[in-house]
Amino acid sequence: MTEETLYDSEAMRRFAGIELGDDRIPDETTILNFRHLLERHGLTEAIFAEVNVHLADKGITLRSGTLVDATIIDAPSSTKDKAGARDPEMSSTKKGNDWYFGMKAHIGVDAGSGVTHSLETSTAKLHDSQVWDELLHGEETSVWADKGYVSAEREAEFKAPGKVWGVLRKAPRGGRLHPVDARINRLITMVRAKVEHPFRVIKRQFGYVKTRYRGLAKNRAQLFTLFALGNLFLVRRRLLA
Repeated sequence: MTEETLYDSEAMRRFAGIELGDDRIPDETTILNFRHLLERHGLTEAIFAEVNVHLADKGITLRSGTLVDATIIDAPSSTKDKAGARDPEMSSTKKGNDWYFGMKAHIGVDAGSGVTHSLETSTAKLHDSQVWDELLHGEETSVWADKGYVSAEREAEFKAPGKVWGVLRKAPRGGRLHPVDARINRLITMVRAKVEHPFRVIKRQFGYVKTRYRGLAKNRAQLFTLFALGNLFLVRRRLLA
């Protein structure tokens, strides 16, 4: 939120409880100091946690299965310093045939409601599979993820009666995927589709497609706020029913 946004957007003024022409509209320095306060005390993570407690109290989160995924968030060229150097806490990674520079947001999503229950951040070059345990709440009866999370060790640890290992199957090196595994993958893909919804809200509804600040800590703090609001957005009709 910026001072300009409060003047330009009636919706943001209503959210902040401020009237146009009100002498209580904070200036940029006040907003900046407030943001620093949130970052310093980890309050955006607390907001995220409190929103999820509220949703659990409303019976919206089931906490049975978890969908795991990550997305790249580009760092804009405007984050270069006076010497023209890029943010040292961001890094480059290749996805398909394209290169990206920035960070990653890793999320664990409730398979039933589509609500994001866990969030981690990293530099872009860290492989998705390196962030796994942090995204699980520990009570899963099923986990769902793409091929980047394939792990025989994790699969063996998770397998038990009543549990489902929903990680996409990989074809053997130099070979083709078995028809049975191909059918399983189609089913997994249908379940996993819900993990894209929180990313869509953040990037499309909220317009967050590039990092706003230098360094991971500041952007991490903002992401916790965005995903907390994203959770409320995703289940807004159920909350108002």
